Amino acid sequence: MQFGDILRELLDNHDISQKQLAKDMNIAASTLGNYIRNIREPDFETLKQFANYFKVSTDYLLDRQTGFTANHLEDELLCVFRSLPDSQQKMYLEQGKVLLKFLKKSL
Repeated sequence: MQFGDILRELLDNHDISQKQLAKDMNIAASTLGNYIRNIREPDFETLKQFANYFKVSTDYLLDRQTGFTANHLEDELLCVFRSLPDSQQKMYLEQGKVLLKFLKKSL
């Protein structure tokens, strides 16, 4: 995946508009639009700001496997988990455990 595709996915997953993200990060909406359309790529500082904003690694934004996770889906799962408040992280984890038990029983 290209950077813009990952950024678009993050916006959708966090239910944030491009306009809101541009405002929050203090970047021009047109610049953000160019990132999302894969016309331009951010510099290192801006890339770090995106990572901090969405609580993901720069490797995730660049679709680079680090060896800590198996693939992009696992990275995405971690991204979703980290973006939840602590109380919801616990609930999310418990729901995953229930699903796993259900799947094991159905096999």
